[in-house]
Amino acid sequence: MSSEIVVPINSNSDIVSARQQGRELANAMAFTSTDATLITTAISELARNIVSYAKHGEIIIRQIRLGEKVGITVVARDNGPGIANVSQAMQDGFSTSGSLGLGLPGVQRLMDEFEIISGENIGTTVTIRKWK
Repeated sequence: MSSEIVVPINSNSDIVSARQQGRELANAMAFTSTDATLITTAISELARNIVSYAKHGEIIIRQIRLGEKVGITVVARDNGPGIANVSQAMQDGFSTSGSLGLGLPGVQRLMDEFEIISGENIGTTVTIRKWK
């Protein structure tokens, strides 16, 4: 198993770097091109949320194994203002920025597992997994 890849997220160029790192790991693990694209898209959305709402954070990407299954875990973590109402943020069409981005519900649909921990003044941590 490879060690984790940590990509600091502070600007739009860091979003591109996180996407590339995720795609490289997905390709190295022989994910299908479709799944590699789903992983890359989810990373992009989470990294963009960090830049847009928290300004600074990190994306952590690592290979995982559960019995015979292998996959990728991505953790997006920041110390920003947090999400006041997580259940509202998880509704399709909800946006605080006026964007039509995928948002958190879209990220949840792209991946096999999705967990979010957030609160005002504690930041946000989103953990997603895609199994091969």
